Amino acid sequence: MSSIAPRYRIGLIANRAHQDATDSALVQLLTGSGHRIESLQPELIVVGRTLDAIGQMNLLPGYPHLVRFPYGRQGGLMKLVSRTVDPDPERTLDAVIYLVDPVDPSSTFPEAVALKRQCVIHGKPFLSTLAGAQEWFELEAIANGAAPDSFLDERFHLEQEGIALIAHDAMKSRMLELAEKHFEVLDRFAFRCATGTTGGLLNQLAMKIKGDAGRNWVRPFLSGPLGGDAQIAELILERQCRRVLFLEDPHVARQHEADIQLLERAARTVTGYASCMSDVKWGDRWLSLIKARAL
Repeated sequence: MSSIAPRYRIGLIANRAHQDATDSALVQLLTGSGHRIESLQPELIVVGRTLDAIGQMNLLPGYPHLVRFPYGRQGGLMKLVSRTVDPDPERTLDAVIYLVDPVDPSSTFPEAVALKRQCVIHGKPFLSTLAGAQEWFELEAIANGAAPDSFLDERFHLEQEGIALIAHDAMKSRMLELAEKHFEVLDRFAFRCATGTTGGLLNQLAMKIKGDAGRNWVRPFLSGPLGGDAQIAELILERQCRRVLFLEDPHVARQHEADIQLLERAARTVTGYASCMSDVKWGDRWLSLIKARAL
């Protein structure tokens, strides 16, 4: 393994169901993306039991940039939250991979919820599905000069893919900014869908850019509180919508929190297929990088 200094610092944790089997999400990630990890040389800060699983299954043998954090019950996840918000560039995390089993109650513990919230606040990718983590490694490797991994080509044929675009009220203007900035790549998707008001605003933007051809650029569903999140969740479960860009406002109480969790849970249920992005900074970078990777 290389002795190159780490370029990234990534927190890593997987729920128990994603660790133990030989075909678990953790195994698939570290074997399938092992060549990307080797090229990027990230420092992986791994919570106790997840690191135990890496050792027991001989994943990443000899990798020099593994750091152990305590077991979750001893505060390992809480320490990841602290590192997410740490302003010290020698300590702060660049991204968090938390492979979430949607039926594991530990993923609803306060420290787990806080980890995602602080990632959103501080613009750090929070990657809670296998597909999302694989895509992060692929896109960052390409940004660092690597050739595309042909094994992943299928998911980058955007003309065959769907994307959901959702934004809370305070984030709708940011969604429109992102959509206008990256309109070319979003326009390549086979279809776009959105909840309520966001869908209407995006169609207005598309008409401004494409004229009458943009009238139905986005398929609008119901608003989130009225069930739009559930409608999009069904598309994810039916493998008709692989990616969700959901710009969340972490500073307000959300009366339809259960609907938001349902959408995320759908993506985590099909962890090898779907991914969610929840903040403007990563959404912006992702749209820039996927343009370079798309086939």
